[in-house]
Amino acid sequence: MARFGRWTALAAAALLMAGCSGGSAEDGSDDGKTDAGASSATSPSRTSSELPASLTSQKLDWGRCKATSDGPAPGGDWQCATLKTPLDWNKPDGETVGLALIRSKSTGGQGERIGSLLFNFGGPGGSGVSMMPSYADITSSLHERYDLVSWDPRGVGASEGVRCRGDKAIQASESVDATPDDAAEETAYLKDAADFGAGCEKAAGKLLAHVSTTDTARDMDLMRQILGDKKTHYFGISYGTELGGVYAHLFPQNVGRLVLDAVVDPSADVVGHARNQARGFQRALDNYLKSTGQDPKEGTQKIVDLLKRLDAKPLPASSGRELTQTLALTGIVLPLYSEQSWPTLTSALDAADDGDGSELLALADGYNERDPSGRYGTTTHSQRVISCLDQKQRPTAEETKKLLPEFRRISPVFGDYLGWDTAGWCHNWPVKGQLDTPEVSAPGADPVLVVGNTGDPATPYEGAKKMADELGDDVGVELTWKGEGHGAYGSGSDCVDSTVNAYLLKGTVPDDGKVCS
Repeated sequence: MARFGRWTALAAAALLMAGCSGGSAEDGSDDGKTDAGASSATSPSRTSSELPASLTSQKLDWGRCKATSDGPAPGGDWQCATLKTPLDWNKPDGETVGLALIRSKSTGGQGERIGSLLFNFGGPGGSGVSMMPSYADITSSLHERYDLVSWDPRGVGASEGVRCRGDKAIQASESVDATPDDAAEETAYLKDAADFGAGCEKAAGKLLAHVSTTDTARDMDLMRQILGDKKTHYFGISYGTELGGVYAHLFPQNVGRLVLDAVVDPSADVVGHARNQARGFQRALDNYLKSTGQDPKEGTQKIVDLLKRLDAKPLPASSGRELTQTLALTGIVLPLYSEQSWPTLTSALDAADDGDGSELLALADGYNERDPSGRYGTTTHSQRVISCLDQKQRPTAEETKKLLPEFRRISPVFGDYLGWDTAGWCHNWPVKGQLDTPEVSAPGADPVLVVGNTGDPATPYEGAKKMADELGDDVGVELTWKGEGHGAYGSGSDCVDSTVNAYLLKGTVPDDGKVCS
């Protein structure tokens, strides 16, 4: 089971892997779970003078980067290092966690170096160390005046990344129906979710209670100090916008030039996020169907009918595996992240209608980070341990069932999956969640540029205004792109790119509400 709230770079990488040209109701019970560092989510930020010298005086030993599980070592001018940060920010003198960093120094030209520009590509759970080099071409003009810097947040990749189950267990779990139709399927669904959480607890140990967005925001400010920057300059995509908002709230005085692109709605709780995504993906699907000349309602019904057939009987694929209903839904989601991938979706749906599940299965494998040998990536593992620590709300299966009619009305295709996800994602999680919604108000901070895309499926456009409003007057500045896909910068709009570049390179703040067609 994988949530749909992924990040731009991962979606593009998944397409390449596929070879193509997730209200206030709570469980109410303790179940003996730890209080997951709740104090760390609400305690005031520490200034550098309050941190031990062992942290603030550390020197980064930059050197050649090593190959990762996601790819070969980057060449060129890329360097890697490890930053030491507290396991528990309430005990800065205690145990530490090593965070893997990557950077490429500014190339020069077009003015003096501004400083470091930190990137988080989303997830949560995305590896910045793996993805930063592939993003360098898009940010070449920014590279002239900034050191491009990213990192693997705690619990991710090379920063003590969490792997909650093995490859064979992951493949076996793909046969579990993520939209249960009867009591037996519901029991299997919830058992699989609980087993996953138990595996995370075994793999992560004490780290499981210290991988929150708040923890990572504090890591960012220590990173700023060690990199020698007076202010934090930051580019956050998808989940990275939530991280940027939390950072701005905790350290408004240290906010430099922050760009938040593909914006998470900070006012939405677990159920609210699921509703938002149901609307966003159905909206993107409707736009896709219109582009093929189909009536959205009729096209949607054809896909619903296909999914029902797969629920009763999976389709064979050329690999010898089968395309299940859940895998097909995952395969449909991936091409909706980018308008350029819509023809791939057409081909895969046509093949499935003809009885061949191979293309949709390949898309699902790309999304699930499964390579041809049957090995899986761990982005979803890290995504889950972070989001389940962040999110306090724990809808029960019974509460979810009451929500399903609404979710089906919002999206006949994605509603069931996203509705059930509210109950299954953190079911019987070993540690308690911290917050209903993140706090992002940042009074006194410098202006933050918030970029929304009207056709964004994973982080619907409405979230950008919510983020700008919650950051506060004279802080959140909204820029709108009337486009398609997840994210706006580097997606083909000269208006968006030039506005963002002017803000980051010259400090030029656009008019709040500017629209790029």
